[in-house]
Amino acid sequence: MPYKVICISTTYGANGEEIARSVADELGFRLVNEEIVAQAAEQAGVERHVMADVERRSTLIDRVVHKLLGASSSSVALGFAAPPIVDSGAPADSLRSLIRTVIEEIASSGDAVILAHAASHALADRADTLRILTTAGPNTRRDRVSVADKVTEKTAEKRVADSDASRADYLKRFYEVSPELPTHYDIVLNTDRLSIEQSVDIIIRAASKDPESAPIAEAG
Repeated sequence: MPYKVICISTTYGANGEEIARSVADELGFRLVNEEIVAQAAEQAGVERHVMADVERRSTLIDRVVHKLLGASSSSVALGFAAPPIVDSGAPADSLRSLIRTVIEEIASSGDAVILAHAASHALADRADTLRILTTAGPNTRRDRVSVADKVTEKTAEKRVADSDASRADYLKRFYEVSPELPTHYDIVLNTDRLSIEQSVDIIIRAASKDPESAPIAEAG
């Protein structure tokens, strides 16, 4: 049976968004990215931009969870009881459960390409999920960001560095992943050398295989 869920993690400037979009089009799957944030915000009764900020900034976790739990003294409409805030770790656990629940709900429906949101880690135990990381060297990503965002190379370099730091922080806080390793993924695509078309082709071919078949080698 082919893979039903494709998780694509990406570093900033690695063409992950374009690859995910093309993979979804080729497979006829829905592309899920900001939808996760929107669903989590709706379920929590929190405005979308607040939830998005929380994914990036740990200082806003307490604020979001306070709003999340304030709507009900006992639970949130997610199918599980909301844990009480008993120490500094509770808000992070609450928010992680919220976002992870939405990811799992989407995966359970199948036929989805999930971009970012550390979905590869949230769904690591699912046999029907193919986990992809797209990346490239810092200079390549700097140059791409400079062109795409129409900024200087210096500004682009800072944006890439800030994004990498934010991504590492998110993985550590939400999934206790530090450092991130190639073995956290089924395929690692180096877009320094691989074009968008080549990357898409590798993913499509891998996605058509039975998950129980031979292991998939890294590509780069």
